[in-house]
Amino acid sequence: MSTLNATIISILLGFVAGLLLGILPLMKVNFTIGKALKTVIIAEGLSIAVMELFEWITQMTIPGLMVAQLTDLLYWEGMIASLIIGFIAALPVNYVMIKKGIRHQH
Repeated sequence: MSTLNATIISILLGFVAGLLLGILPLMKVNFTIGKALKTVIIAEGLSIAVMELFEWITQMTIPGLMVAQLTDLLYWEGMIASLIIGFIAALPVNYVMIKKGIRHQH
């Protein structure tokens, strides 16, 4: 699989996972799937996009990471680093959205 295909698939899966993590709890409190999806896209979309962008930038800047295998230590170090950096990058977005009342506090 090419690096471009792997990147596109990983970004799409990141968005799907992020949306599902937001939609499922809303559906448990009787939101319709349409209303839950709309709510999550508005509240979580920018945060997910920022996190995915910074994860991708991190993965692209670590030499050899995009060709590393699951059994390589570099793969796991790179994935952990990209998750941490993506999380930190999304924090200010989440903070502003909570302050403006777009997102709720847990």
